[in-house]
Amino acid sequence: MSDNSLALKPVDTLTLDEAQAELARLSAEIATHDRAYHAEDAPLISDAEYDALRARNLAIEGRFPDLVRADSPSRRVGATPSEAFGEIRHSRPMLSLDNLFADEDVVDFAEGVRRFLGLPAGTVPVFTAEPKIDGLSLSIRYEGGRLAVAATRGDGLTGENVTANVRTIADIPNQLPAGVPDVVEIRGEVYMGRQDFFALNERMRAESGKVFANPRNAAAGSLRQLDPSITARRPLRFFAYAWGEMPRLAATQYDTVRLFADWGFPVNPLMVRCASVEEMIAHYHRIEADRAALDYDIDGVVYKVDDLALQERLGFRSRSPRWATAHKFPAERAFTVLKDIEIQVGRTGALTPVAKLEPVTVGGVVVSNATLHNEDYIKGIGQSGLPIREGRDIRVGDTVIVQRAGDVIPQIVDVVVDKRPETSAPFIFPTTCPACGSHAVREERGDGRLDAVRRCTGGLVCPAQQVEKLKHFASRNAFDIEGLGDKQIEFFHALQEPELRIRTPADIFTLERREAKSFKRLRDFPGFGATSVKNLFAAIEARRAIALNRLIFALGIRHVGETNAKILARAYGTWEHFEEAMVAAADKAGEAWTELNAVEGIGEVVADAVVDFFAEPHNREALDALLDEIAPQPMEAPTVVASPVAGKTVVFTGSLERMTRDEAKATAERLGAKVAGSVSKKTDLVVAGPGAGSKLAKATELGIEVIDEDAWLERVNGL
Repeated sequence: MSDNSLALKPVDTLTLDEAQAELARLSAEIATHDRAYHAEDAPLISDAEYDALRARNLAIEGRFPDLVRADSPSRRVGATPSEAFGEIRHSRPMLSLDNLFADEDVVDFAEGVRRFLGLPAGTVPVFTAEPKIDGLSLSIRYEGGRLAVAATRGDGLTGENVTANVRTIADIPNQLPAGVPDVVEIRGEVYMGRQDFFALNERMRAESGKVFANPRNAAAGSLRQLDPSITARRPLRFFAYAWGEMPRLAATQYDTVRLFADWGFPVNPLMVRCASVEEMIAHYHRIEADRAALDYDIDGVVYKVDDLALQERLGFRSRSPRWATAHKFPAERAFTVLKDIEIQVGRTGALTPVAKLEPVTVGGVVVSNATLHNEDYIKGIGQSGLPIREGRDIRVGDTVIVQRAGDVIPQIVDVVVDKRPETSAPFIFPTTCPACGSHAVREERGDGRLDAVRRCTGGLVCPAQQVEKLKHFASRNAFDIEGLGDKQIEFFHALQEPELRIRTPADIFTLERREAKSFKRLRDFPGFGATSVKNLFAAIEARRAIALNRLIFALGIRHVGETNAKILARAYGTWEHFEEAMVAAADKAGEAWTELNAVEGIGEVVADAVVDFFAEPHNREALDALLDEIAPQPMEAPTVVASPVAGKTVVFTGSLERMTRDEAKATAERLGAKVAGSVSKKTDLVVAGPGAGSKLAKATELGIEVIDEDAWLERVNGL
């Protein structure tokens, strides 16, 4: 029986095979109409006809529940998942982009690409340029042409499983055309149009009185609903612009994205090819001029090297590709009054001045706080020691200019001196900690000048540092403990009951055992109920097995952010190896110290901070207690093709004549090697060019294999 005749057959007379065929036809037809209505603004049928198709689909599924398809139209309305989002590990990392802020920066970026590739002076490769959508990054994996899973960016390696919600987004196909590769990962941005955002806020204001601050927050909040039916009622859109795991189907970025359009994905019509830096900058300013007329928020323009073979040669830094960058639009500004300056104490003891402002709207967001950086900034002195703002200081009562760019913390950039009150006085920065009363000092830097930041010397006796370190420990990119946010940390830290108090990281993981023995239970406190307490304990339990890089980052070691934590985790592999090496490096003279400084990307400043952290008895005591409660997981080695240098530690020294040093390092890392900055006993291979000096001598002394550039290229040739 043909599909057309099946469409006329009553549901209660369909056989099992006929029902299966009819559901397949309905799924494809409804998807076509969804795309025509939502993506192309050109409906092909009336609302009544569309509703009839969906009603027939539901009726057949009701009669044959075992035949419900993964891409069923009914699932685009939503079936509530029974649990919170799971995690999906990206097959290829979803990295962020570096930012540029001036036209001159674009020239420098293009010149850096040229030098890396060794191209002749005055030439640059072709770039693509497209608007940078202010939304939520998404990766969608198709297997056998069908949407299999979808995940947010997350930390770049692991994202949230939002598959059920993504199926409700009309812009995103559930089924790709015949002939696509078996595995296709489409990446892009989920966003909400401005007019849709305003309409949604009006509806929410009428229903609950709560509204979203901006379209980006609305898009993110809508996509992260536990109930897909809520997401289905939100007007989410999608632009495709990149990919993850997928065979190369075209030679260029531009042609690959155009292929996505052929598959049914929306792609941005403002994406163009640029053959010169002048064309890139001109397109940026055209988009900037037309920005207000667009119905979606953008915060800049993204440039990408168009040639995919060149992209592969350029490779990646630790957190961003070398072949792409974002040229951000200028910050948005507003005038308001500075009501007060509050000093906050951070986890490293830094005293940070925060401006308390008369609330003002900047870029669609109400701003009441802004950073003042440090005491020199308040005085009108820059990092170089030279005047900024023509030497104008900032005082309480001043009318100030507030600047905000994207999600960057708002800052005060200048004052309107003509409006300064006659009674105003220069701000006196405290020399004692407002939290514990300890001395607050500015340390001397290596160049003899004072550090810009004043720090509390109270250390572990300072409650502010304790609280901030705990907040950092439980934060999203560290242990990411759901239900243990900043307010909860402050609550537990301030409790008088020792059985319920949290003062160290280990206290978090012993809380449930201690609470069970406590006379006063958590459910007795306002804001806690049986369910919330149960959920909190479950969230803590789920984090006992923790990725090594997250644990290192969570420790709050000065100078060790997410990037350095990942570098250290990859270099040492396991917690046991890392801890043993850091303790052994305490003398700052032996082999362990040399190896730490040889890790590519870790300089002496970071090495000093890490070793000093492990040498502090209080830190060792807190770490030992924590390790009794958790199980750090070994760092997964990056997935690489089989190669003769995979797993080896390589050092490049001397001049390279057939490739740049950066390209050589990028190639080695892509093939699974570790690139070190100095030679040690753990070095496997030294690639030496003309002019090689002490590193070559050290390699010869240690009996390490040494080859020249030609031999290196021969060894990795064809990979």
